[in-house]
Amino acid sequence: MKQLFTFLILINLVACNKNNDKADGYGNFEATEVTISAEASGKIEYLNLKEGAIVAPDTQVGLIDTIQLYLSKLQLIASKNTIASKSGNVLSQTAVLNEQLKTTLIEQKRIQNMFAENAATKRQVDEINGKVNVLNEQIKSIKTQEAPISNEQKSIDVQIEKINDQIQKCKIINPFQGTVLAKYSEANEITNFGKPLYKLADLTTMTLRVYISEKQLNQIKVGQKVTVKIDTQEDMKSYPGTISWISSSAEFTPKIIQTKEERANLVYAVKVNVKNDGSLKIGMPAEMWIK
Repeated sequence: MKQLFTFLILINLVACNKNNDKADGYGNFEATEVTISAEASGKIEYLNLKEGAIVAPDTQVGLIDTIQLYLSKLQLIASKNTIASKSGNVLSQTAVLNEQLKTTLIEQKRIQNMFAENAATKRQVDEINGKVNVLNEQIKSIKTQEAPISNEQKSIDVQIEKINDQIQKCKIINPFQGTVLAKYSEANEITNFGKPLYKLADLTTMTLRVYISEKQLNQIKVGQKVTVKIDTQEDMKSYPGTISWISSSAEFTPKIIQTKEERANLVYAVKVNVKNDGSLKIGMPAEMWIK
């Protein structure tokens, strides 16, 4: 009888300890979800993505039709070649006139020397000086024609670069390594600029958002190590976690966290970073233990 009484006391003590052994915070796991949208309009040629797949950064996963852009680029290149031929004609004319000027300057020097020795007339000097002036004016006039041609070439170069950028944006490039959470488009569909294509999240490190009371604030700080626990079939599984953020303002406890009575209490949100071993999922409930 005495042994039975002792056994009942032990059971009662264990039950009391279990009831008092509560977590310091309760919440759910979350991750930063990024929606990747189209940067061009047109038919999707291909989109090689599967929900749940891990995609490496800077990987091309799809392509939007670029035929019209490519044809526009060819048209601009043809226009540039036409303008380049005009520029070539101007340069050719300038070269011819420069050669004529070079010869005329030599003749001018010879006549001036002859005039100094009274072997040439003043009329000959005036004629050769006039030829030099005419050639200089012709060269100046042709150079003024070269400026607008050069500006037109620069304008076409800018348009070609613009089309190159648009063609590059037709390539669907995955921005960072992450898991595909959802896929919104398929190959052969018509997409528009800004239309969502798929949703991506980096699940290597999960964030547990928990809520604590004002009395618990003095027990935690950013960078502090805590223990995070999740339910399993047999027992609770523990993970090391680090507090990354503490809310500066109070809020009412979210309805999904506590009972109706506890929802009326003011609490503070806390984020805890936890390394994911593959078992942690978005929305999964978990507990935070400070000690």
